[in-house]
Amino acid sequence: MRTQQRDRLLDLLRSYGSCAVAFSGGLDSSVLAKAAVTALADRAVALTAIGPSMPSDQLDAAFDVARLIGIRHELIHANETSDPRYRANTPDRCYFCKQTICRALRRRADEIGLVEVVDGTNADDHRGHRPGMRASRELGVRSPLAECELGKQDLRELARSWQLPTHDRPASPCLASRIAYGVPITPERLAMVDRAERFLHERGFAVVRVRLHEGELARVEVPLEDLPKLLDPELRAALAAHLRACGFRRATLDLEGFRSGNLSEGLGIGD
Repeated sequence: MRTQQRDRLLDLLRSYGSCAVAFSGGLDSSVLAKAAVTALADRAVALTAIGPSMPSDQLDAAFDVARLIGIRHELIHANETSDPRYRANTPDRCYFCKQTICRALRRRADEIGLVEVVDGTNADDHRGHRPGMRASRELGVRSPLAECELGKQDLRELARSWQLPTHDRPASPCLASRIAYGVPITPERLAMVDRAERFLHERGFAVVRVRLHEGELARVEVPLEDLPKLLDPELRAALAAHLRACGFRRATLDLEGFRSGNLSEGLGIGD
């Protein structure tokens, strides 16, 4: 990563005077939070919006990373499932979710006197179907990583230079991204997916998606290189039993392996 990009990011953050960082604890938001506290010290606060669509292990990671960075960290409640437009689960569901979250972030930022709300959108995020980005822009949320033309590889390099544990962490999008469009989103279904994926994470699978389709069908995706491990008879039987216990009626294994955003395939909207 070019030094001038890092310096440009720090200068941009300083120009805000103060900011609230939308903080998930993943790569993008951890780099942004580190940059914000470097540039603004105690005038930067990390805010984590918690709700039913957040993977349970992501919150643990957010606490650990915020503590390591040394930034003030607060939780705010953003009950995205209260919006019937979000629950309907159309291809624009992320727009309604992001509206709810950004409004909650802005309210808290105003309460504690912070000028800007910033998120971890980076220069590579403008590809594909991103309705949530439209909601962020409409509500005045800034995206300093994208403004400074920092892409995913730049962020990994910067995270390594700052010794952040997120430099090689795989993406962990919200649980609603696992539910097929048209299948209503409920807290119960989100919890089913969370429990199923956590089961596999605890058994050494770093990248997992348990997609939920109509009829409570689970479609399990892991990278192709992990398929032999998942087909171990003992593990396969334990997973099948666990999925039934979670509430799934049937389970399938996707033989094409993990593909980010594949629920959008066939809709003509990218990933």
